[in-house]
Amino acid sequence: MTTYSVTRNIAAPAQTIWSLLTDANTYPDWNRSVLNIEGQIVEGERIKLTSIVNPDRQFKLNVSDVDAPNSMVWWDGMPLGLFKGVRTFQLTPKDGGVEFSMEEVYSGLMAPMITKSIPDMTESFELFADGLKA
Repeated sequence: MTTYSVTRNIAAPAQTIWSLLTDANTYPDWNRSVLNIEGQIVEGERIKLTSIVNPDRQFKLNVSDVDAPNSMVWWDGMPLGLFKGVRTFQLTPKDGGVEFSMEEVYSGLMAPMITKSIPDMTESFELFADGLKA
């Protein structure tokens, strides 16, 4: 299993951060790791994301487990659980602001083979969190 994660303390209300996380149209304005998002970031929808990690590929992600303004999940995978990528966003009240955390976990029988071709996501995660904090 391969995992990437990032955490930032942000001096802003959870609702302000949530508004940014769920407004696909503004991602390119604050998030240097995302080139484009198509669709609505609401539970049950499927969004299309283009990232700096692989600008030639559009990732089709399911939005689920939305608990506004606390958490949500974006995921995609192969049939029969052969491979699955799950990104979890969490907003936790802390010191008058919010602790933002984002984690992506790759799992499944084919994960060891597929993750070899996935670029290191560390810088992309740092850019995402820093952009959200700014």
